[in-house]
Amino acid sequence: MSGEAIASHERSGSSRGYGTGARLFHWVIALMVVVQIPVGIAMTSEPLLGVGDPLFILHKGMGSVLLVLVVGRVLWRVTHPPPPFPDFMSRLEQRIAGSAHIVIYILLLVMAVSGYVRTIGDGFPIELLDALGIPPLIPPMPMAARIMLVVHQFAVVALIALVAVHISAVVRHQWIDRNPVLTRMWPPFGAGKADAEGSSRSPLT
Repeated sequence: MSGEAIASHERSGSSRGYGTGARLFHWVIALMVVVQIPVGIAMTSEPLLGVGDPLFILHKGMGSVLLVLVVGRVLWRVTHPPPPFPDFMSRLEQRIAGSAHIVIYILLLVMAVSGYVRTIGDGFPIELLDALGIPPLIPPMPMAARIMLVVHQFAVVALIALVAVHISAVVRHQWIDRNPVLTRMWPPFGAGKADAEGSSRSPLT
């Protein structure tokens, strides 16, 4: 292969997107977080106390599912290395983005685990797990539950802030700088446009 063809392949490879597994994890978790946060706010709001119990049940059940998905996403990330960052991102941007991804995973885990400990540790049931026959994994621990409530709230605030920065960076690259960064993770199924173009330009796929 000529030097020009190799360079073309390297440029296209640097913009290829994530696989279907990573995309599904990303968008399902994102959708659940988008639902969980408003539900968590609503269930403790005084005007909605009349529907508080169903919202609590929904929040606890979705939180349990979210914990499993986040653990699965982390394991998938470890066993399926992500594609390289695109060339239009500077080295500093790449380092910041990589660190932000790791912190988001950590915050998701902290949020889900602290929610579980706060619920079970304070003696409350998680109806979905009870229905599935899954026993509590920890004994009642009221003091730890109170601490985990604070940890849970801080993790949610930090997650919202970091996700907002993440979204703003995507918006800047995609619609202001006209760099196709969104194709790395969209659509949820299959390869994005950048993948298809990269495959058509080079035989090394």
